[in-house]
Amino acid sequence: MDYYFSKTLTDTTFDDAIERTTEALKKEDFGILTEIDIKSTLKKKLDVDFPNYRILGACNPPFAYKALQVEDKIGTMLPCNVIVREAKNGAIEVAAVDPVASMMGVENEALAGIADEVRNKLKRAVESL
Repeated sequence: MDYYFSKTLTDTTFDDAIERTTEALKKEDFGILTEIDIKSTLKKKLDVDFPNYRILGACNPPFAYKALQVEDKIGTMLPCNVIVREAKNGAIEVAAVDPVASMMGVENEALAGIADEVRNKLKRAVESL
C-alpha cells in the first residue's frame, strides 16, 4: 500500500499550485494550520540549494475531533501533510499522506472509518487540481 497519493501539474507555477491546492483543500473542509518552506529552511540552516518544496499541514476539524475522541494520542499524526514540490522537469507535484496507510500502525478499529473518510476528501482535493 502506498503511503501517499499525488498528481503532477504541468500547467502552473509553484505559487499558483500552492493557491490551487489550498483552495481545493478548503472545498473539502480542510484548513492549513502550518506551512513549512523546506527550500528556505534548508538554505538558512544548511546553506544548500533545494527546489521549491512546501509542506502544508491540512486539518479538517470535525474529523480531527472524531479521531481524538476515539484515540487520544492520534494527535501525533495530525495534521495531514500535503506537499507541493517542484519536480526536476519543471512540473509541480502535489502529494498527500494517505491517512489509511498511516493509521495501520494504530490498533483501534474505530479509526478505520474516520481515516477512510479523510482519505476520500484528501484524494478528491488532489484529483481536482
